Amino acid sequence: MNRTAHRLVAIVLTVFVSSIGFAGPAVAQSTGMVKGKVVDGEGKPVEDAKVTISFKEGVNRTYDTKTNKRGEFIQIGLQSGNYSVTAEKQGVGTQTFDVRVRAGNPVEVNFQLTPSAAAAASGVAEALKKVFDEGVLASKAGNHDEAIAKFQEASAMLPNCFDCYYNIGFAHSQKKEYDKAEEAFKKAIEMKPDFANAYTGLATVYNAQKKFEEAAQASAKATELSGAAGGGGSAEAYYNQGVILWNGGKIPEAKKQFEEAIKIDPN
Repeated sequence: MNRTAHRLVAIVLTVFVSSIGFAGPAVAQSTGMVKGKVVDGEGKPVEDAKVTISFKEGVNRTYDTKTNKRGEFIQIGLQSGNYSVTAEKQGVGTQTFDVRVRAGNPVEVNFQLTPSAAAAASGVAEALKKVFDEGVLASKAGNHDEAIAKFQEASAMLPNCFDCYYNIGFAHSQKKEYDKAEEAFKKAIEMKPDFANAYTGLATVYNAQKKFEEAAQASAKATELSGAAGGGGSAEAYYNQGVILWNGGKIPEAKKQFEEAIKIDPN
């Protein structure tokens, strides 16, 4: 082989090696990786949490893996693109993040699993119902102190529970604690301005204290709201207003209320 031939072979080999040199890194960087850690609400590692990595760009491609004892996971061989990454474990919680995977650029996704808001809300609702029902049973049994305690406990669980304050007012009125009853009924009205029953409760409290003007005003408001809600008002609301007016010496006005009550319910 002459010198020209040697030089030609050397050029060819240089080009071939250069091609390998460029091709190698391109192959190594053609896929991406997602890694991370899963902990619970206290920051402790969650072992055996299921981690699902789903491709979001048209092709149905999903990868499943699990966490180790340290709560760590890793998934390699991912095509570049957008993914959703979900970590979940029964009784601990679930969480999802959207990520962008790029070749040769590891993506770290860390999770902190807590019970879902819906599950937490469901638990609170069940506990609230239990306490509220216990208050109703205590009230029906005439155990008004226990009823008040139960409805106060319920109101602490649900601060805008206007029914709780109405029932607190009713229990206080049964104990003739009219100041406390008035306060509770007004609190219920503050939360629900169209709460006809709370106005009726106020009217009863004022009537018991011979505050007939205040009683008549509260009863009139109850009748108005009852009519707005029920399309004409209830016989009970008109009857109660009639009693209050009668007690206040307003006989003609009372007569009109009784007549309205009879018109709605002849019995």
